[in-house]
Amino acid sequence: MSQARLAPGVAPGRLTRQELAANFVDVAPPLDDHEAHVAADRCYFCHDAPCITACPTGIDIPLFIRQIATGTPDAAAMTIFHSNILGGMCARVCPTENLCEGACVRMEAEGLPVEIGALQRYATDGLMAQPGHPFRRGEATGKRIAVVGAGPAGLSAAHRLAAKGHDVAIFEARRKPGGLNEFGIASYKAVDGFAQAEVEWLLRIGGIQISYDQKLGKDISLESLRDEYDAVFLGMGLGGVNALRAEGEDRENVLDAVSFIRDLRQAADLTTLPVGRDVVIIGGGMTAVDAAVQARLLGAENVTIVYRRDQSRMGASTHEQDHATSAGVRIIHNAAPLKVHGNGAVTEVEFAYTEEVEGRLLDTDQRFRLKADQLFRAIGQKLDLMPAGLALEGGKIAVNGPGRTNLDGVWAGGDCTAGGDDLTVTAVAQGRDAAEDIDQNLRQ
Repeated sequence: MSQARLAPGVAPGRLTRQELAANFVDVAPPLDDHEAHVAADRCYFCHDAPCITACPTGIDIPLFIRQIATGTPDAAAMTIFHSNILGGMCARVCPTENLCEGACVRMEAEGLPVEIGALQRYATDGLMAQPGHPFRRGEATGKRIAVVGAGPAGLSAAHRLAAKGHDVAIFEARRKPGGLNEFGIASYKAVDGFAQAEVEWLLRIGGIQISYDQKLGKDISLESLRDEYDAVFLGMGLGGVNALRAEGEDRENVLDAVSFIRDLRQAADLTTLPVGRDVVIIGGGMTAVDAAVQARLLGAENVTIVYRRDQSRMGASTHEQDHATSAGVRIIHNAAPLKVHGNGAVTEVEFAYTEEVEGRLLDTDQRFRLKADQLFRAIGQKLDLMPAGLALEGGKIAVNGPGRTNLDGVWAGGDCTAGGDDLTVTAVAQGRDAAEDIDQNLRQ
């Protein structure tokens, strides 16, 4: 074992470059032509396909699989992209086991669904690798739409609006587009810079301009956007992070899991990323799993996820939970943090076992402690800066129908809205549907 592995506390370089490269390979390698045809042949091509209903973007899944089976994968890709312009990323990150594949009739009959996600990636990757862009812009309308946020919802809305002939200006708070796809998912799910490559491909339709370092409520205002543009779409996601509400959470090395994932995704050299020997993650969703698995892949010796409710209530799918445990992550259920111990930096986290009584989650008298030199919060995000005048629901932007807010000429979609659920595919659907509604309103 190298000296770097023995470093106490939080330290970079626990593994060699070669070890890290092997750890962060594509978690689900693409199908080759033969594998794709074999997988496509398993589809029953159901007339009332439950997989379509289970897909938030409503992709005609039996059709695109039949197109693959008949040797027309480019047509399959177009079937996908007409419903989901970010179908390439969704093929990689969607919890298909809870959505289309979970609804597959073969899943119910055999416990082994058609590999819908892998087939979607096979089709979309093939078309995206070709020159040009498969969509053409409609006749220019002279209308200008402002889109706040270059994440899945904003990009989906922008592409659909550009295809309708409108001019789109995207205002992005970061210095890079992609949103959740670029900054918020595990790097082993989208290797080789796919998130940026997908954005570059999407922008080839033309008519879309992106301005960076433009944060709503700081650098730009909703009022000015409403004055200058014919319509506004808000898709800026969630910028704030919920607190643990546990004593001592301000100690050193108590961090946000989303920041950890972001830093890892943007790192040019993984050996420079510090990670603890004993890492604890509080939460039960996909972010908690992504942070935990990547901590292990960076060389953490002991990684534990602690979730306050039972396993059935975890936001992360069973497949993701199994992936975490297979990577060496321990998952503890029914426990809530009480206190973060340490002298300056975290050394231990104290928990109480919980129980649910008449729908209320209560701490019991049973306590335990976990050794931790690094603690990550993965308990959800929240809106940080919100313009006055927008109605809220549950701390997010209230919308009705296809993303309409209470303000005339303002639509919203994705995680910043009450209907958002931290899934790329849902954000894409909401951005697309809002764009269609914007277009109809502007043509009246």
